[in-house]
Amino acid sequence: FECTRWLGGFSGGLGGGRSPVGFGGGPPGVGTIQEVTVNQSLLAPLNLEIDPSIHQVRKDEKEQIKTLNNKFASFIDKVRFLEQQNKVLETKWTLLQDQGQKNNSGKSNLDPLFEAYINNLKRQLANLLNERGRMDGELKNMQDLVEDFKNKYEEEINRRTAAENEFVVLKKVGETGGVMDAELTLTVAQELAQLSVQVSDTSVILSMDNNRDLDLSSIIAEVKAQYEDIANRSRAEAEAWYQTKFEELQATAGKHGDDLRNTKGEISELNRLIQRIRSEIENTRNQCATLQTAIGDSEERGELALKDAKAKIIDLEDALQKAKADMARQLREYQELMNVKLALDIEIATYRKLLEGEERGSGLGTASSLGYGGGGGSGLSTSGGNFSSGSAKGTNPGVKIVSKTSSSKKSIKSQSLKNATQPE
Repeated sequence: FECTRWLGGFSGGLGGGRSPVGFGGGPPGVGTIQEVTVNQSLLAPLNLEIDPSIHQVRKDEKEQIKTLNNKFASFIDKVRFLEQQNKVLETKWTLLQDQGQKNNSGKSNLDPLFEAYINNLKRQLANLLNERGRMDGELKNMQDLVEDFKNKYEEEINRRTAAENEFVVLKKVGETGGVMDAELTLTVAQELAQLSVQVSDTSVILSMDNNRDLDLSSIIAEVKAQYEDIANRSRAEAEAWYQTKFEELQATAGKHGDDLRNTKGEISELNRLIQRIRSEIENTRNQCATLQTAIGDSEERGELALKDAKAKIIDLEDALQKAKADMARQLREYQELMNVKLALDIEIATYRKLLEGEERGSGLGTASSLGYGGGGGSGLSTSGGNFSSGSAKGTNPGVKIVSKTSSSKKSIKSQSLKNATQPE
């Protein structure tokens, strides 16, 4: 529309100066180019109102969706598990129902199973108690053996201490022998000095009296040799005795050291064995406690299951009695209905025969009419014998027949009684 308007103005400007472009001879100011205006509101930035945290919100929503999906998956797994448990319980319930139906005397087959299980647990408990007694006996024997080894160890320690004390005494004796050797040597030297003095005095006296030459040096050498021989023999004997005792003590100490090491090894082995036996005894006690707890729990569960089974059996018996009562009631009602049906059949047969007899008797009439009415009804009338019959469906489950005769009611009644007594 605007383009058409502008072109029209252009053509008018060429002809008469009415164009907005103004190429024609129109007045000045009308045909000039108009100023282009800009709408500043269009240049303003768009306010989209976007939340800067929308990305984080969407991320949180995705995480929440993932969490919900995981929860939904776990919920589905739980539902499947519960369905499986439900199927297991239904199977157990079916088995209990079967057992309840099989055992009409009210006793359950679960009693022998629970009794066998309890007897098995009792046998295991008795075996564990016997094992515990045997372990206690072995522990007592091991404790006695450990005490014996401890006593032997103490005896060996005492022997070693006595041997060490004896070694110290012998060492002191050896040192004392060396001191005595030195003292003897000193005594010999003193005596030799005294003898030399005496000999010198004697030689002087003899030289003065007898004028004889005595060989004092040989005498002194002989005495010295004797004393040295005595000292050497004493030293050799002391050293030999000391060496013998030292070797004996070393051998005894080595033997006692080996015995001590063996005893220590045996004691450590016995300690390990005691720890192992104690741990086994503790495990056995724990097993006994666990088995006793399991026996108690099994007995409780067995009693509860037995009570539940008996209650369910009682409920089933009540339901069975109720079903039998309902069946008997329905049979009585059925019998009553059959009796009613039989009576109605007899009555219908009687009236049918009566109608057939009336129709044969009234076949000599001059006019007959048959009509059908609405609502499921039908009517039959004969003019010669003055007989009418009607029936209406839906109003009475039986058949109602009304008959009238003008000739003889008594003959009709007698004929109907005969027909009622005769079989169909």
